[in-house]
Formats: sequence, C-alpha cells, structure tokens
Amino acid sequence: MWKWLGGIALAVMWMVMPASAKAADISCKMNFQLSGWSVFYQTASGSGTVRCSNGQSTHVKIRVKGGGLTFGKSKITDGVGKFTGVASIGEIKGHYANAQVHAGAEKSASAQVLTKGNVSLALSGTGEGWNLGIAFGAFIIE
Repeated sequence: MWKWLGGIALAVMWMVMPASAKAADISCKMNFQLSGWSVFYQTASGSGTVRCSNGQSTHVKIRVKGGGLTFGKSKITDGVGKFTGVASIGEIKGHYANAQVHAGAEKSASAQVLTKGNVSLALSGTGEGWNLGIAFGAFIIE
C-alpha cells in the first residue's frame, strides 16, 4: 500500500512541477516614454505598454518620485524595460526601489536595474535633457 501511495504522490508531483516551472518562465517587455525634472525633489511621469511571452499585454502609467542631491530635466523617448521573476502580468505593477547616480547633457542614454520582491526590472533608454546628481526613490508602475 505504501508503494502504491508513493507512486501516486510521485506522479502528482511530476504533473504539477512542469506547470509551476512554466508559470515562472514568463518574460515581459515594456516599451515606454518618460519625462520629468528634479531640484532636490525628483518627479517624472509617462506611459508604456507591457507585452508578455504568454500573449498578455497591458497599458501602464509610470511615475517616478524621490529626492536627493539632484538637478535636471530629462525626457526618455525610447525606453525599454525587461522583467524577470514574473509568474503573471499582474505582478509587474507596484513600487520598485530606485537609487541612481546620474550625469548627462543633450542627447543621453541610461540603464538601471530595479527590484520589487522577486520581480526585477532592467531599464534602458535614450532621450534628451540634462541632469546631475544622486537620487533615491520609487519607480511606480500603475
């Protein structure tokens, strides 16, 4: 009887494991635009579209709030974000921890990695503006 129950338990585990592994394999990509300014206080807003490998997609609003020793004005026109650690598209929304050191003038490019629990977001983008400083805050996806 124990062998029979053990065999059933192994069969159930074998059927469940591939389903949960596939859920963790979802990759999501966000294309976005963002513009803002900073004078000690940093603020920016924008929008984007997230598309996932499982066919889900959603439009999002983006806000950046923070502060530090920071001055500038910038606009990202061709931003890309890549999410990892996502089991469903609903996990992308929320507050991501943000810390940055930045300096730029005229045409510029930037990259950073943000986290929210198990979800990571790698951002890169090109745009224009000028900025200088150190800032801490939140990158918020709604």
